[in-house]
Amino acid sequence: MNESPPRIGVTRWEDLPGERIEDYWRRIEEVGSEPLDLRGVETDVSTLDGLVLTGGLDIAPERYGQEPHERTVCAEPARDAYELDLLHAALAADLPVLAICRGSQLLNVALGGSLLQNIASANHRADYKTEGMPSRWHSVRVVSGSRLRGLLGVEEMEVNSRHHQGVLAETVAPGLTAVAISPDGVVEAIESDAHRWVVGVQWHAERPEPEYPDFAKLSRPLFQAFVDAVTRQLEEVH
Repeated sequence: MNESPPRIGVTRWEDLPGERIEDYWRRIEEVGSEPLDLRGVETDVSTLDGLVLTGGLDIAPERYGQEPHERTVCAEPARDAYELDLLHAALAADLPVLAICRGSQLLNVALGGSLLQNIASANHRADYKTEGMPSRWHSVRVVSGSRLRGLLGVEEMEVNSRHHQGVLAETVAPGLTAVAISPDGVVEAIESDAHRWVVGVQWHAERPEPEYPDFAKLSRPLFQAFVDAVTRQLEEVH
């Protein structure tokens, strides 16, 4: 059995006000894994045991065949290219993938889906006018029989929300299934039907959100299940 902690690649690029890469690292360390900072560095997925795709600015709409909306704020083209190449390699290797916020959107785009570039309601966006840029909150319904429902153990939960783009039922990529949905119909989580463990969530599961202590408790099983999947695959190899 492999004695060293699993090596989890964590992508990032621009630093965003109100968000911290350290929150991702802390969550990964809490469940016994080693986060590796992938800030655009050349990476061979064979050196990784799992991949976490993080939040960030918008994916270029050209990646899914659309013209930019006036409110779309694209990340650097190099980030899109880097993360898409890395994700495709991880999927080809059947590496466990946990995709968060932008990461979940990227997963959908990578497999041939598209995005709603701007959600009309502001209920999904962080409160950028208040000091600290707190999250907004809404409920999601978790689909019965899904992997996510099994690991979270709840039919409905309150999640934080810090995005203005999203996936809709009609834009989900082939091979992915919508497994959590907000009351206004935005797809809040997706799972791959063709891989052993690939899950994307639109909410920021990594954030501690100290004013909502139950959120961190409910989110921990997501990271634990991800690392458990990594560990199982390592044990199969060794």
